[in-house]
Amino acid sequence: MSSSTPGTTGKKTKAATEAKAATTAKAAAPRKATGTKAATTAKAAAPRKAPKAESHLAMVRRARRINRELAEVYPYAHPELDFRNPFELLVATVLSAQTTDLRVNQTTPALFAAYPTPEDMAAAVPEEMEEIIRPTGFFRAKTKSLMGLSAALRDEFGGEVPGRLDDLVKLPGVGRKTANVVLGNAFGVPGITVDTHFGRLVRRWKWTDEEDPVKVEAVVAGIFPKSEWTMLSHRVVFHGRRICHARKPACGACPIAPLCPSYGEGETDPEKARKLLKYEMGGYPGQRLSPPADYPGKPAPALGAE
Repeated sequence: MSSSTPGTTGKKTKAATEAKAATTAKAAAPRKATGTKAATTAKAAAPRKAPKAESHLAMVRRARRINRELAEVYPYAHPELDFRNPFELLVATVLSAQTTDLRVNQTTPALFAAYPTPEDMAAAVPEEMEEIIRPTGFFRAKTKSLMGLSAALRDEFGGEVPGRLDDLVKLPGVGRKTANVVLGNAFGVPGITVDTHFGRLVRRWKWTDEEDPVKVEAVVAGIFPKSEWTMLSHRVVFHGRRICHARKPACGACPIAPLCPSYGEGETDPEKARKLLKYEMGGYPGQRLSPPADYPGKPAPALGAE
């Protein structure tokens, strides 16, 4: 006969039942993630925070750092129009509208050989000048502007190019961009040149979202000291022509990529990006037939020798 009493047997059966129930509940309960897995799960589940808006001060600091970086990349940055005096630079800049600096540089040797002074250009036969500058495009309108500004220089400024913005912008065909090019590079007067490259890059870098060149100029002038304006213009334009192209920027070969909020708009693969580099960065001739002595690339070919 069994020595167990009915009370004892009931207690054992109840205990076993409770233990089994506890085991079943534990197995059914969801397991807690531990360690790295738990952190990853929590991170994935948490809602992503929107990017923190950049303060104006932070933007200014980033902009000035970009300028310093570009100064190291392009220590030889310069105006890419060939000129020997203020008049030649003024004429070349007017001609550069809607064409490349290379085409202008290939055209101006013959133009200045025929009309070396404002007096000569003002007295030109329009049809003859048109034929010389035809390669630059819009040659009839440009001939009218060049003859008009030459006559104004002859009649109002004694045949000399004025060194004041207010005087320059009164000349036919001369706007703020052209005036700042001449002031900064022929007279040493600081100026910001807002061309298509400059405007495109400063918007990509989120310095401003303005489209109007005059407003862009005002915003950028407030970010940098006046002493930097002219060289900043050259560096930004150099970068836009060589690396940060309009249609397909070479992001993977860009030295300031870590500072660019638009990184990724172009080619990010380093090898593919390097193939997009232009002028001396890609091993090709620059735009000037007579570049500065410290220019590391090859001079551009003369007209018809490409």
